[in-house]
Amino acid sequence: MNISAPAPDDARFARASDWFATIQRRIVEAMEALEREFADAGAKIAPGRFTIEPWERTDASGAPGGGGRMAMLHGRLFEKMGAHLSVVHGAFPAEFAAQIPGAEKDPRFWAAGVSVIAHPWSPHIPTVHMNTRLVRTTKTWFGGGADLTTMLDERRNPDDPDAIAFHAAMRAACDRHPGVGDADRFRKWCDEYFYLKHRNEPRGIGGIFFDYLNSAGDKGNSAFDADFAFVREVAESFLDVYCDIVRRNAGKPWSEAEREEQLARRGRYVEFNLLYDRGTIFGLKTGGNIASILSSMPPLASWP
Repeated sequence: MNISAPAPDDARFARASDWFATIQRRIVEAMEALEREFADAGAKIAPGRFTIEPWERTDASGAPGGGGRMAMLHGRLFEKMGAHLSVVHGAFPAEFAAQIPGAEKDPRFWAAGVSVIAHPWSPHIPTVHMNTRLVRTTKTWFGGGADLTTMLDERRNPDDPDAIAFHAAMRAACDRHPGVGDADRFRKWCDEYFYLKHRNEPRGIGGIFFDYLNSAGDKGNSAFDADFAFVREVAESFLDVYCDIVRRNAGKPWSEAEREEQLARRGRYVEFNLLYDRGTIFGLKTGGNIASILSSMPPLASWP
C-alpha cells in the first residue's frame, strides 16, 4: 500500500497520519473484543474478525494519490461494521474545488481521517458513526464528530440511558478542551447536520459535529496541537462510551417486530447518507475507494 506522506517540511501532518492509523487499530481491537465477549448475543456464529483491505487511488492526473485501509467486520454482535483509514492527496476537480475552503484558486489538497460505522444485530444497540479528519488546501482544518442513532422509537428520547451517556461523554470531551471544544455549538451543529429535510425528522438522537476547525492554519503549531488534542479526545471518548452502550444492551432479547422497526430506521439512515452526507460526496468526488465510501450502508434495510 502506498499511503503518501504529507509535505516533508511539515511534521505535524505525519504525526496526525500516525495517530489516525493508531486509532483505527484500537477501534478494531476493541470491537473484536466485544465480539468475543458476547457469545449469546446477536447471530449464533463465531465471533467476528475484521478483514483488512489496503487500497490505493490514482489522482485525476493519473499520478499516485495515496490510499488507505478498509477494515470490515461481519460478526455475531455487529451485523456489519467498518473502521476505515484514508490518507489521500491530489487535486480537486474544478467543479468541486469551488466548494472547498482554500481550493478555489489552488485545487491541490491533502486529507487524512478515520471513519467508523456500526450496524449491530440487536435493535436495542444503537447504530453509531464517528469520524475525525484533517484537511489541507491553502487552508488547514480538522473536522469530525460522533452521533448515535437509536433504532427503537420508544428509546428515541433525551431521557433514555444511552442518550444521556452519549451526550455526557461528548460534552465532557468538549469541556476538557476549553477554547476549542464548544459543546453547545457542536451539539446544535450535529442536530442541524444529521437531519432528514425531506422527512422533517432527525436521523438519530444527536451527538457532536464540527468542521473547519481551522485555528491550526492561522495561529501556528500551538493552535494546531490544541485542535489535534481535541480531535483525539473525541475519538477516545467515542470508543469508551460506545463500548459501554453495547455492553448495557447486548444481552437484551428482541422481537421480530423490533427487528422490523430497526430495518425501517436503517432505511432512513440510507436516505441521509445518499442525499446529504458530506463524507460520501467528498469520497466520490475525489476518487476514493467506492467499497469503503458506501460501506456505511446497512446490510439490510426496509421501506415499509
